[in-house]
Amino acid sequence: MDASLQRPGIANTALETRKMDAHQLRAAISPYRAPTLDRSLWQIANTFIPFFALWAGMYLSLALSYWIVLLLALPAAGLVVRVFIIQHDCGHGSYLSSRSANDTIGRLCSLITFAPYAHWRRQHAGHHGNWNNLDRRQSGMDIYSTCLTLAEYQALTPWVRLRYRLVRHPIVALIIFPPFIFLLLYRIPFDTPRSWKKERRSVWLTNAALFGIFATLGLTLGFREVLLVQLPISIFAPILGVWLFSLQHRFEQARWLRGDDWDPVVASFRGSSFLKLPRVLQWFTGNIGFHHIHHLDPHVPNYRLQECYEADPELRTAPVLTLRTGLSALQYALWDEENDRMVRFPGTRARWLGLAWPLKQAMNWKL
Repeated sequence: MDASLQRPGIANTALETRKMDAHQLRAAISPYRAPTLDRSLWQIANTFIPFFALWAGMYLSLALSYWIVLLLALPAAGLVVRVFIIQHDCGHGSYLSSRSANDTIGRLCSLITFAPYAHWRRQHAGHHGNWNNLDRRQSGMDIYSTCLTLAEYQALTPWVRLRYRLVRHPIVALIIFPPFIFLLLYRIPFDTPRSWKKERRSVWLTNAALFGIFATLGLTLGFREVLLVQLPISIFAPILGVWLFSLQHRFEQARWLRGDDWDPVVASFRGSSFLKLPRVLQWFTGNIGFHHIHHLDPHVPNYRLQECYEADPELRTAPVLTLRTGLSALQYALWDEENDRMVRFPGTRARWLGLAWPLKQAMNWKL
C-alpha cells in the first residue's frame, strides 16, 4: 500500500479506495470469521472464573483492609472489560455459531457489565453503520465516536461551545460520565424509540435481574459490604472501557468522510485505529485494539483478531496508537474539512485541560 496514505490530510478518497483492494482485504480476513467453540469456552472460563475469584477475595479482604479491596478492584474491573468484549462479540453474532447461544451468553455478560444486552446491541449496530461518516453522525450520548467539524463548532454561540467542550473534557467524558452511563443511564431507555419494544424490554428485565441479584447479596452479605465491593469495580471498569472506545475513532490521523466519499474499507483503515497495548492490557481488553479489522468485518471473534492482523501486510496499515500517543490523542476533538485533518479546540493552550478560552468567550472576557 502507498505509504502516503498513512499520513493524515490525504483528501483523495477515490485514490485511497483504489489503493485498498476490498476484495483482497476481505479474502484475507475470511478464514478468521468462524468462531472456535473450544476457544470461546476457554475464554469464558479464563474470564469469569478469575473475576468471581477476585470478587470473592474482595469480600474476604473487607475484614483486613479496604486498601486491599481497592487494589483487587483494578484487575476485577479489567476482567469486567473483558466480559464486555465477550458481550460485544455475542452482539455481533461472532462468538458462537448459534444465535441463541450468543444471546444467552450476551445476556449473562450484561449482568456483570450492567449494559442491557439487546438494547446495547442495537445501538452499537447503528455505530457500525455510521462510523466516521459526517452525513450520518449519531447524536444523544454518543460523544465518544463522533465530533463536529471545525466550521460547525465555530458557528456555535459561545455558551453552546462551552457546553460542547465541557462534556468532552477528559475529566468529564472519561472519569465522570462513564460510571454515570453504566450505573444510571443504562437503567432507563430514555432515548430509545417506542418501536424498539424488544430493546426497551431488555432494559427493564436487566434491571429486574440486577435488583434480584444485589438484593440477595445484600441480605446475605450485608448491603454496606456489597456497596464497598461493587462500587469501585463499577467505577473503574467503565472508565477503562470508555477510554478504550474513545480512542478507536477520534485521534490525530482519523479520517471523516461525506456522502459518496464514505467507503467501509477506507473508513475501517482510516477512521479506526490499531491501539497497540502491552500484552497484559491486550489480554484484558480482548484484542479490541485491532479495531480497524473489527470494523472491516465484525464477525471475526476477538480471540482471532491478532492472528488475522498478522495474516496479510495489507491488514497492518491502519494508524497505530500506543498508550502514550493514545493519551495525547484525546485532544483531537474537531474535524477540519478545509485541511482534511483532526484538530484541537481553538485556543487550547494546555494539551488536555484547555477550558479557559470558551469560558472567557462565554463571559465576554478578554484573553
